[in-house]
Amino acid sequence: MQWPSIGVVVPTRDRPRILRRALDAIHAQHYPGPVRVLVVFDQTPPDGLLARGGDRPVTVLANARGVGLAGARNTGIVVLDTELVAFCDDEDEWLPGKLSAQVEALCATPAADLVTCAAEVVHRDHAVPQFIGDTHLRLDRLVAPETVLPRSSSFLIRRSSLLGPDGLGLLAEDAPGSRNEDWDLLLRATRRAPVEHVDEPLVRVPWRGPVHHGYEYATRIASLRWMMSRHPEIGGCPPGGARTSPAPRWPARNRQDAWKYSRAAARDNWREPRDLAELARLSRIDSLLGAMNKRDRAG
Repeated sequence: MQWPSIGVVVPTRDRPRILRRALDAIHAQHYPGPVRVLVVFDQTPPDGLLARGGDRPVTVLANARGVGLAGARNTGIVVLDTELVAFCDDEDEWLPGKLSAQVEALCATPAADLVTCAAEVVHRDHAVPQFIGDTHLRLDRLVAPETVLPRSSSFLIRRSSLLGPDGLGLLAEDAPGSRNEDWDLLLRATRRAPVEHVDEPLVRVPWRGPVHHGYEYATRIASLRWMMSRHPEIGGCPPGGARTSPAPRWPARNRQDAWKYSRAAARDNWREPRDLAELARLSRIDSLLGAMNKRDRAG
């Protein structure tokens, strides 16, 4: 087969050590076709020392669009002239067979715009693979609460599908905090054709841990509401609505709002563990016992 050219967009900001590790993993790909790398610096001056030539050149440039991941990725997409575009976050690492496996899957389904792969979450002393259990991802699967969403570093997309007059369009730069723009792109892609998926862990992702401070909570809530306004399927599917409920991400000081959202999410899907945990945190044990006693007397 004639292997298509691939442009890899690596957004980054002030993380030179882990960025070099990501670039080394891209350079080590067992892919016979041409590969070009664009490192897009967001809100920080580009490091020209990273640029290099050779058969897999690295170009360094500044984000010329909106601040955040979406703007940085779009900057790279517009500059590239390759047939395919891949995303790789600066903290993630590709395994050597990633590009070859994904290109084969994409070429086998000409109607598909996008292909993803499974990831491996790396903790301090062990790694946990995140399988999806399918090779085709449709819209209903991507809003289901039990589905592990593919990581953005696994995306491989036809560039013409992003920029063509009737294509998907670029990543949404108006996503609050530049969050969930990758999920938004996945859902938009499934409206045209199923997303192909290689259910093999070909990306290593470091475990980021929980986030607790108030600004992050507010940003996540705004982003989830933004997603539900763009994709009614999420709110129209009760389990999906529970999945995107802001309750488990709400600061403790907003107890009344957290309680309201947790109850609504639990009604949508009582199996959603994040919402059950939030209800347990918000409820005092004597209140729970009182409610149980009332229920017993009523029965």
